[in-house]
Amino acid sequence: MNYISAIKELGFTTVALALSDNSVSIDDPVLQGIDRMAIVMGTEGDGLSPEVIAACDYTAKIPMQRGVDSLNVAAAASVAFWQLRAV
Repeated sequence: MNYISAIKELGFTTVALALSDNSVSIDDPVLQGIDRMAIVMGTEGDGLSPEVIAACDYTAKIPMQRGVDSLNVAAAASVAFWQLRAV
């Protein structure tokens, strides 16, 4: 993934926002300690490709109530930006 590599070369840690077996919760303390973070989000419906997820440093998920499988991109971005804001 060329654009993921380019983002990393600029000094950012990449975090894919996706549901996967190795996703960490968006409130994981490891993510809170990252100084320069680029959050990578996919399109509604298709999400991110497995290749993009694998190229990122971390994969994070937004914990949701049972039976809810996803949020639209705008809602997910809002939650992620709020949770991962610099304090």
